Amino acid sequence: MKRPTARDVAELAGVSRAAVSFVFSGRAQGNLSAETQRRIREAADELGYRPDEVARSLRARRTGVIGMLSDEIATSPFAGRMVLGAMEAARARGHQILLLESRRDPAAEAEAIAELRARRVDGLVYASMELRTTEVPAGVDPARTVLANCLPREAGSYAAVVADERAGGRRAVDALIAAGHRDIALLGGAVGNIAAEDRARGFTDGLSAAGLEVREAWMLRAGWQIDEGHAAALRVLGERERPTGIVCANDRVAAGVLLAAARLGIAVPEALSVVGYDDQDHMADRLVPALTTVALPHHAMGAAAVDALLDAVERDEPVAAGDVVRLPCPLVERASVTKPAGA
Repeated sequence: MKRPTARDVAELAGVSRAAVSFVFSGRAQGNLSAETQRRIREAADELGYRPDEVARSLRARRTGVIGMLSDEIATSPFAGRMVLGAMEAARARGHQILLLESRRDPAAEAEAIAELRARRVDGLVYASMELRTTEVPAGVDPARTVLANCLPREAGSYAAVVADERAGGRRAVDALIAAGHRDIALLGGAVGNIAAEDRARGFTDGLSAAGLEVREAWMLRAGWQIDEGHAAALRVLGERERPTGIVCANDRVAAGVLLAAARLGIAVPEALSVVGYDDQDHMADRLVPALTTVALPHHAMGAAAVDALLDAVERDEPVAAGDVVRLPCPLVERASVTKPAGA
């Protein structure tokens, strides 16, 4: 059977060939009425018409494909959210994602960059599954690249979309302060880690704003794992004077705190309130009690990085190198926080 053409759609809808082109090139807004657009789309559906994407990409000098290069996909519990956000944002704007992984292997990364260049992708989202500074590999064009969840080692050299970790740390301690807690500890992440440092700053911001003392003995660097959270919590909770609330580096550390509290006979949340960080799938909502936590916006980061890239592509302008977008980290309230005993 003959493949239907734009001219066939125009004749069935009773419009010009140019009108059909406006609809399928995304230029109908302001040029055609809603009724005319509806008739054209109905005619296209009736005929089974689809635009010739190859011809259109050649005319526009675009492929309709965005590369996404990540350091780790299969091993990260958060990768799926970021990739899904990127794919949904790309699809909504007529693009597809070509996803590659480097595992932080320079040779694999170089091969991935060469493959993306050979495929003439319209741009690149360079993604990390943990917030870090990164040396962007050679051959990556700043004018057509947006970093997601990482920052360039040379400040101002690339655009980036990251989580607002400092505001997230502030939001975690504010949840305890709002519940009436005044004796609050921090079991933070690894020393030197960007996210851990920003969350700790947000924690002290919140205490200072509330006029509360920052107790150095209650600000421990626990790391990121359950056993590290358990060991740190035993230290803090084993003292005669102990906090009524704890902000944790992440949900795994919070799980360690819950185990330590159970070992010491401290009821959560009745005698101890706990706030995590990350809102990790299949964990935060399944702990007992279910964990109040601060969510990392991985889905939103993936989508925002794609949108920033395609905004530049569609305007035929370079990406604004140096632009850093910091996305909010929302509080997810569950059962691990309540007012302190006697409040």
